[in-house]
Amino acid sequence: MKLTILGSGSPEAYARRASSGYLLEVGEDVILFDCGGGVFDNLLRSGRKPSDITHLFFTHYHSDHMMDYARLVHAAWDEGAAPLKVFGPKPLTDITEAYFGRNGALNNDLRARTELPQSQQVWVARGGTLPRPWPAPEVTEIDPGYTYEGNGWRLSSARANHAQPILECLGFAVEAGGRKFVYSGDTGINPDITELCQDADFLLHWCYRGSGEVLHPALMPFSPDPGEVADMAEKAGVQRLFLSHFRIHMDNEEEHAKARANLAERFTGEAGIVKDLQTFEI
Repeated sequence: MKLTILGSGSPEAYARRASSGYLLEVGEDVILFDCGGGVFDNLLRSGRKPSDITHLFFTHYHSDHMMDYARLVHAAWDEGAAPLKVFGPKPLTDITEAYFGRNGALNNDLRARTELPQSQQVWVARGGTLPRPWPAPEVTEIDPGYTYEGNGWRLSSARANHAQPILECLGFAVEAGGRKFVYSGDTGINPDITELCQDADFLLHWCYRGSGEVLHPALMPFSPDPGEVADMAEKAGVQRLFLSHFRIHMDNEEEHAKARANLAERFTGEAGIVKDLQTFEI
């Protein structure tokens, strides 16, 4: 498996880090986890096309995890790609319909591109055939505990505690070739995600709070700091641990040094902080 970091930031607008998006290549499949703002551009910067994505899994629908969804689907459709397989909690069907339905936000664009003679001829000149269908991603709404069998890989999921009851939130694990990758999603430390992390070869875990930082009491249970993530990963038998979702005020050498010190003190495996367009072999 090969992991590419397409977005390692937060909802804050920030040139150094796009919002959440992580690309996992397993055999012939190219799996995207979340698709926040800036992820689409980093996909192109990584040398890939929208049509390369075969599967998209959403952890939840905060904007920084799904803002580039419509852009990805539209661009892949415009390349003539097969419908994208998209998975996520409810209301994924409603969200997709709100973008691409006959009365959706993009209906004027799609009518123009599929009905106007000049647009039809552009499509035909690029090798397309008429009538041109609208984008139709293959949507599957999923719950915690959902599993999926891919071509040589298996995905499993668990509930992340983050924004319930308004948003259901998930973390994901992918196993292939005797290796296990886990993406925590946005979550506090909880038994379901801890179980998902058991014996992972590589854990990518969100970190919204700096080392020792005190947030509002409403946030603290949902925002483990680097040391708390390290403690969980160590107990779960994780081999490699990397933190993501860094906020602007945490993204400086002083805060990085604190985080790295916490990781080194409390986790025995390889550990660090990811950055956009970084790649890892798992």
